[in-house]
Amino acid sequence: MTICFAYFCNMLDPKMYLSNFVFISVLLMIADGFTLRGPSGPLVAPLGSSVVLPCSVDELLSVESLEVEWRRTDPETLVHLYQDGESRAESQQQDYQDRAHFFTDQIQHGNFSLRLDNLRAEDKGEYTCRVYSQQESGETVVQIKDVERLLVSSSDRSISASVGEDVTLNCSVDSHIPPGDLEVSWKKTVEDIQVLLYQDNEAHSSNERYIDRVELFPAEIPKGNFSLRLKSVRTEDKGVYMCQVFAGDLSANATVTVEQMGFSVSHIMVLILCIAASGSALLLCCLIYCRSQNEGVFLKLCFTS
Repeated sequence: MTICFAYFCNMLDPKMYLSNFVFISVLLMIADGFTLRGPSGPLVAPLGSSVVLPCSVDELLSVESLEVEWRRTDPETLVHLYQDGESRAESQQQDYQDRAHFFTDQIQHGNFSLRLDNLRAEDKGEYTCRVYSQQESGETVVQIKDVERLLVSSSDRSISASVGEDVTLNCSVDSHIPPGDLEVSWKKTVEDIQVLLYQDNEAHSSNERYIDRVELFPAEIPKGNFSLRLKSVRTEDKGVYMCQVFAGDLSANATVTVEQMGFSVSHIMVLILCIAASGSALLLCCLIYCRSQNEGVFLKLCFTS
């Protein structure tokens, strides 16, 4: 209202009229700016994938003096910068070099979106797109709500087991999904036998060969540890086992090899004792036989004399 009053009051003065007109024009340009369009909601993308952070404007802006700035807001980090008609990769924070890219040929059409490659778990957070064009500016916020990840790992080394012993087959799961919402299947791959299935927070085995011989470690499951304990190992247990994990459309697996089946120390000791006992028994039989033979000869000599 004050601006309008000053404007009409000074209409009779050409110099004052011109200065007020310029002032009002600049003020309106700064106040209005332009509206940037972002995504309709938070983004969710798989670990290691590429994700596009949308940022665009409907009206065409002058490329001259155009500046586009993408920043991570938590913490404040420069992700990428477009300035003086080109991408300024040298200005990027090191973590985003060679990973964050503009669609350079689309900038002149009002597309200031950013492509982020090789998505990492730590990329989760808020990003701000700020655009400056002459006296105008605008910004929009994009949130990467979650980075979907499902990583399954096991020991790189084969497991040496002996008949009758208990062994542990390692399987570790790293995921943004709570362990209780995962489905884990242990299989013996060559024979395609399901050894154990973890589903709906319960673990069970339906194969006769493994009933009462396999189990998980319940206290370790909340930590993502789905290792399998195989009890009283048999010779037919030798082979490759797969720990396969499912979470919606995601799945991942790791394998463990059980090899070098043989007798355990206790079995060997029993065998030695058996052999020793057999040897002792044989020796005793020989002594008894020899003694009986000697006694027979002695008695024969006595009767002949």
